[in-house]
Amino acid sequence: MAAIGNRGTVTEASGFNAEQDVQKLREAMKGAGTNEAALTEVLARRTIAQRQRIKEAYKQSVGKDLADDLSSELSGNFRSVVLGLLMLAPVYDAYELKSAIKGAGTEEACLIDILASRSNEEIRTITAFYKKEHGKTLEDDVCGDTSGMFQRVLVSLLTVRQHGYKQRTEQISGEARWGTDEVKFLTVLCVRNTSHLLKVFDEYKKISGREIEESIKREMSGCLEDVFLAIVKCIRSKPAFFAERLYKSMKGLGTTDSVLIRIMVARAEIDMLDIKAEFKKMYGKTLYSFIKVRLRCFYNLTGIHLCKLH
Repeated sequence: MAAIGNRGTVTEASGFNAEQDVQKLREAMKGAGTNEAALTEVLARRTIAQRQRIKEAYKQSVGKDLADDLSSELSGNFRSVVLGLLMLAPVYDAYELKSAIKGAGTEEACLIDILASRSNEEIRTITAFYKKEHGKTLEDDVCGDTSGMFQRVLVSLLTVRQHGYKQRTEQISGEARWGTDEVKFLTVLCVRNTSHLLKVFDEYKKISGREIEESIKREMSGCLEDVFLAIVKCIRSKPAFFAERLYKSMKGLGTTDSVLIRIMVARAEIDMLDIKAEFKKMYGKTLYSFIKVRLRCFYNLTGIHLCKLH
């Protein structure tokens, strides 16, 4: 039951016993109300692998799916967090992508956050789960719900980046001379590997006198600007990218709950330690204090457990 990353805050619970956890969950759901604190204490302090053991034990002892029972007991954002915690990582990503696409509108931020930040292996697994669960390819659904250059970038991100790309000096220099060619941005940013792109970014600054992010902001707008910036930021530092996304999801008068929930659930076992550190460095406040001061809903107690900030 190894963790899926080595910089997560959620680690294996010592003395783990799936049957005992099932009893705690059943007690929490017994009666007229639901003991949400008890649910949080169990589910936010177990790894994904341990939660799968709990789901199996629950079905064996109760004869029902844990997710179904929790879904009927809970509502709103707290239900979204809890149900997300019960899913395997690629299943959760596939679920979030489907939710972003279905319905009247499209949550472009979700498509960008996931597709710009996942590795080749993660993309392969996500697309396989998506096809198995929904009977259609993720690419088909993305193409049916987006258009133009934004669609082309997303489709390119669904393919495999070049790992062993030969980094010739003249190639790097040539690729750094992008101008305002959107296709060139796509060809380079969505295909080349991380080490190659970091060298291209350095060369671009030498040639143009500005960071690539500044040029993207000057030359593009809307979703296309957002997706290219996300790619560049993830190449430079995924923890910094997610720290910024968390900050923006909570600042101001409102809260973008879907973004906050998605990042807290998806990254808790991968790199939340680094995200916390970047958040403190970038904004001068701990992620814990930001969540606690800005948000009052109960589901955020689960978020605090997920990043173990107390």
